[in-house]
Amino acid sequence: MNSPFEAIMMICFGASWPFAILKTIRAKNPAGKSFLFLGLVVIGYLAGCIHKIYYNFDRVFWLYALNSILVSVDMALSFYYLKKLKRHF
Repeated sequence: MNSPFEAIMMICFGASWPFAILKTIRAKNPAGKSFLFLGLVVIGYLAGCIHKIYYNFDRVFWLYALNSILVSVDMALSFYYLKKLKRHF
């Protein structure tokens, strides 16, 4: 691993996403979620993956990939619950 600090950063960022997913599942309401923010975060993580593939492949790639999956799950759940809420009104 070239940069342990990059790995620590990715682990710290990644630790928050399971809690965000749990909150979305429990609330069943995406109120307060910013789809723009979530989308930009996913793009950032995917850019990190691409950088790792082309310039500096190491184990941190898997942290970028995992984080992008977790954010995508939170975004998908938010869209699902938003669609479900709109049906009720």
